Amino acid sequence: MSETSIPRLGLYLQDMHVRDMVRYSQIAEQHGFESVWVAESRLARDAIVPIAAIATDTCRIKVGAGVINTWTRNAALIAQTFATLDELSFGRVMLGLGAWWDPLAWKVGIERKKPLKCMREYVEVIRRLFRMEEVTYEGEYVKMRGVRLDVLHGAGEKPRNIPIYIGATGWKMLELSGEIADGVLLNYLVSPQYNQKALEHIRKGAEKAGRRLEDIDRPQLIATSIHEDADKAVKLAKKHVTMTLGQQPHIMKASGVSEDLIKEVQEVMGGWPAKPGGIEKAMEIVPDEVVHMITASGTPEDVKKKVLEYMRNGCTSPLLLPLSGNVEYLVKSIAEV
Repeated sequence: MSETSIPRLGLYLQDMHVRDMVRYSQIAEQHGFESVWVAESRLARDAIVPIAAIATDTCRIKVGAGVINTWTRNAALIAQTFATLDELSFGRVMLGLGAWWDPLAWKVGIERKKPLKCMREYVEVIRRLFRMEEVTYEGEYVKMRGVRLDVLHGAGEKPRNIPIYIGATGWKMLELSGEIADGVLLNYLVSPQYNQKALEHIRKGAEKAGRRLEDIDRPQLIATSIHEDADKAVKLAKKHVTMTLGQQPHIMKASGVSEDLIKEVQEVMGGWPAKPGGIEKAMEIVPDEVVHMITASGTPEDVKKKVLEYMRNGCTSPLLLPLSGNVEYLVKSIAEV
């Protein structure tokens, strides 16, 4: 990779109308993006419906789930769903699995015990089902009794070459990803320096399985706020950064954000969901330096410079997550810079 090139560009979409997801995916495809990934966070939108819509109305761009959790869908159902999406997309679909997060899991009655064990079982069984094996498996979280994908039409008995990614932030999950996954979906709102430690754990896991770090794909969500006015871009990003400080502090801690700042932001916000006006008041205490550390915010040139920094620190494919709302401008600007 040259000092100025950004190969394998991807787009990460969340919290927008499904038809807008399709339209932006088409624009990304037209501008040479390699992939588009669809979030399934909170209880806003599922990932499956947008993936199907995008796969139907695009031709070349890869489409990934980034990520669905291992608690609310049976492993056989996930395999069945993605085999169907693979057929629809002519082999362009990617499966991303995650361990979900509290308090949302707790609110819907799920107790996330032993997430590493749960993830290992799901990946092992889903991969075997993709290979069209008949699976009998007696795990703690996954139990299969002579199960196989019963496909009579389309690709039939042919094994499905669907890559499995694990969305990981913590060190143990990163290590497991290196051991058993085709790739690790590195999180957003972390610093490029965080990546260096993440790579150590991915490499450790890969070595357990007789693999190299280079064998593990490492796309990364990169929170991006872009505007011709750099200060405006930072201000637009700060709201999202503030919400994540209050909502998912584990991500911020992993990046080295001060625990005192995290605690103060949570107190000012009044918990999650935030009290009325809480996010706006909390934004006032979040320094611009924190925004610059964990996002790519500023002019197109500023954004590209930060993206390249993530790539120098182990990201193999930058997945741009728009914070500033101007998705079409982001796609065209970064493709052309």
